[in-house]
Amino acid sequence: MRKGNELKPRIGLFGRRNVGKSTMVNYLTGQQTAIVSDTAGTTTDPVRKSMEIGGIGPVVLIDTAGIDDEGALGMQRVEKSMGALAEVDLALLLYTEWGEPEERVDRWCREHGTAVLHIRTKADVGTRRAASAAESEASTADAARRVPTDLAFSAHDSTLHPALVELIRRALPESAYRGRSLLGDIVRAGDHVVLVTPIDSSAPEGRMILPQVQVLRDLMDLHAVATFCQPEELTNFEFRKLNFENTEDTQKSKFKIQNSKLVITDSQVFQRVAEAVPREVPLTSFSIVLARQKGLFREYLAGTRTIGQLQDGDRVLLLESCTHNVTCEDIGRVKLPAALRKATGKRLEFDILAGSDSLQNSKFKIQNYKLVIQCGGCVITAQQVRARLLPALEAGVPVSNYGLALAWCGGIFERATEIFDNNGSERE
Repeated sequence: MRKGNELKPRIGLFGRRNVGKSTMVNYLTGQQTAIVSDTAGTTTDPVRKSMEIGGIGPVVLIDTAGIDDEGALGMQRVEKSMGALAEVDLALLLYTEWGEPEERVDRWCREHGTAVLHIRTKADVGTRRAASAAESEASTADAARRVPTDLAFSAHDSTLHPALVELIRRALPESAYRGRSLLGDIVRAGDHVVLVTPIDSSAPEGRMILPQVQVLRDLMDLHAVATFCQPEELTNFEFRKLNFENTEDTQKSKFKIQNSKLVITDSQVFQRVAEAVPREVPLTSFSIVLARQKGLFREYLAGTRTIGQLQDGDRVLLLESCTHNVTCEDIGRVKLPAALRKATGKRLEFDILAGSDSLQNSKFKIQNYKLVIQCGGCVITAQQVRARLLPALEAGVPVSNYGLALAWCGGIFERATEIFDNNGSERE
């Protein structure tokens, strides 16, 4: 199944102005994708372009502004470039000179575990290296360590293309392009899973929402058996009516809901479904399943348990990873804030950060918040989820997830997560 742009691995190009980042994008894609000019600062905002890499599939190249830009506007561009670092799976650090700007990017990658390749550009015209006084006194071996080079590159040498692509293929973490099963460590072939999928005004016309589709596809890949219904049908069936009638035909398996491996529901009807599903049947939500796959699940669990500590006037930041039609039934903007106010009994204030903007580049100051709640993240990668939450994690602000927060509000948080605690709280 081909991924949308949001779910493709991301490769970012970083370096000073006029170091050849846009030229590298055109070299890799074989197209005049990015504007190339001798004028420094031609690229002002991150530019994205898709391409195919053999053995990996589609990836997104991100061309960024120079990390040495100057002036008030230039500093904003540098911040955007550094913000893009947090969302990439692999950084290509291009340089002709090595100095503080390169050290800053390289240090960030090392501290945050981001894969990085060091590419010396314009190799056909030689290289200059900026050396500080301290570096001048360093040994030759130490200097070599400070200026790592994975490839000496010239855009005029077409024979380097295979080596460059192979270098990228080897450096890109496998986790970035090989999808992990959502439920593979819990559900086995032949297991019966019930999916409760309410259809409201926020659902796309004639389609299911993406988390439901992703879970269904995962169950199909696992050769499990899925039963779909809306909350009304779940209640009306009273479970036992999901069974086949008793018959001597042993080929007609009896799908007893009591024997179901798992019930997964949309978070907004958690309480209704919990009342209908027998306690011995594991229950969770689509959002929680996705949150576990995207990582940071331990942080989500810990952060969710702090909801009861919120006080009057505390601010909560809600992170939406997509743009969508907002309705009176919107789960993030309407239902979740109402549920949190009701469950805590506190006068809470809420802000929304929607789309792909990072918290670093937004108007919101993380120190003003007592809790950050991320949506399921169905349209973004695990690396992007981590990037969005990184400022909160570094500032020690608790983080949660829509589904987990709603489960807490409904008093069923422990029940909604216990099946994952029994199978490892976070996927490795």
